[in-house]
Amino acid sequence: MQRRARRKFDDEPENHERWLISYSDFITLLFAFFVVMYAISSVNIGKYKVFSDALGDAFGGQGSATPVNTQVLNLPIPNPALKRRTELMRKEKEQMTKLAQDLLSTMAPLVKEGKVRVTQNSRGVSVEINASVLFDPGLAKLTAESREALVAVAGLLKTDTHNVQVEGHTDNVPISNTYFPSNWELSAARAGAVVRLFIDAGMAPSRLSAVGHADNIPVAPNDQPESRARNRRVAVTILSGIPDPATEVPTTSPAPAPPP
Repeated sequence: MQRRARRKFDDEPENHERWLISYSDFITLLFAFFVVMYAISSVNIGKYKVFSDALGDAFGGQGSATPVNTQVLNLPIPNPALKRRTELMRKEKEQMTKLAQDLLSTMAPLVKEGKVRVTQNSRGVSVEINASVLFDPGLAKLTAESREALVAVAGLLKTDTHNVQVEGHTDNVPISNTYFPSNWELSAARAGAVVRLFIDAGMAPSRLSAVGHADNIPVAPNDQPESRARNRRVAVTILSGIPDPATEVPTTSPAPAPPP
């Protein structure tokens, strides 16, 4: 029996363009790489989300990637010096507030009578005392009654470390006598008298200063006897050691006059 001859099949022809598939995959990945690099170089939340969604769909991912939190880049850089100054200002304000409350308690009877006023601001704590409490008209010698109140104030300030400025003020009525040729001398002498009492009560002289303003800083119009009485006063200011920069007034030199 003659064996049936086996049919020969032609071999599959070789495909010489198969490299195009690998090349196209390489080009696609290279394009995706440059797109990613561009997106990273200029971060935009909206574009980033659209791009990540597109990549997720193209590669069969499960939605977009978590957006980059670019707000972290906008956080202020901590400033240790500013933080330290803020803390010092807070403690200074608390100390000055307590000092103002102690002065109010010490001068309570005169405060109720309207002869003493205690205020607090960025400059410090100020105690304004009506001149009628301290001096006889036209004189700069402290009365016996005023010494008790001022000694009590000095007792509070003696253990404190802040500088103290004493300012004398008058009304606008001119004065001219044997002791004081003008209100300038009278206001300065009254401020000096208070400073001398503070020194005698134990306060360090290096912390004290006396200033006379005459009638140049009135607190009321000088048109009525009651208003003029308010302007005749002595202000004892406990100066803050750390002034608030928000309320400081910068000193500037006057602009030079234009050439003729």
